[in-house]
Amino acid sequence: MSSTGDSFVRFGEQGGQLTYNSYLRVPELLSQQVPESDPEAHDELLFITIHQSYELWFKLLLHELSDARDRMLAGESYLPRVRLERCQTIERVLVHQVDVIDTMTPQDFLVFRNKLAPASGFQSSQFREIEFLSGLKDPTYLDRFRGLTPDEQAALRRRLEEPSLWDGYLALLGTHGFDVSSEEDRVSALVIIAHDREKYGALWDLAEALIAHDQAWSLWRARHVLMAERQIGTKSGTGGSSGGAYLRSRVATRFYPELWDLRSRL
Repeated sequence: MSSTGDSFVRFGEQGGQLTYNSYLRVPELLSQQVPESDPEAHDELLFITIHQSYELWFKLLLHELSDARDRMLAGESYLPRVRLERCQTIERVLVHQVDVIDTMTPQDFLVFRNKLAPASGFQSSQFREIEFLSGLKDPTYLDRFRGLTPDEQAALRRRLEEPSLWDGYLALLGTHGFDVSSEEDRVSALVIIAHDREKYGALWDLAEALIAHDQAWSLWRARHVLMAERQIGTKSGTGGSSGGAYLRSRVATRFYPELWDLRSRL
């Protein structure tokens, strides 16, 4: 039989070389939701599933954002925008997932909440990787949280040392002849780009994709605050943070303050 025939037969069950379960490792995946409560609290499975889903989305976001950054560093403007637009769609899913966990009442959460300490969403290293990669680098996080594994510490240190998405965008502006050595120079460049979208449309669209990513992440933070306050009120977080107060303090943070400030200069 020809090689074409061999390829074709593999697309039916008669090929027998790969299955849905084996490709996606479904048995292994479904074995990872292990409640800590005994007897098992009904809503603990919901809590675990939602947060594991977040980590999977975070992994994909890091994949897409890293590629967008690398392509900007290489002088590309089209595919980085495509990658960022995909990230915005994922981030909208993150926001809507909070609606699912909001179906859990405070009373049902309290049944197993004490079992979580000192585990906390504060400890998500992938969440911090996304912030570092996006431009919000905070080296003190590694000192404040000592529960990181060696691999997590290495990943975060790498994100601190490597270029951010903002660095990638500035490098791209440099390849188009703009001086980006100072904030004043960058503002001047952004104003020129904003006022001549016919000539610099690709650079403007990419700046808009960056700020949309920034906005989407801020919206997720804000939605997360409301969810936490609905569940635990003003209680401290399980990881020892101030809970809702800490989360609320993070809502106003921005990845790209210069892009936000540009609005005031147009």
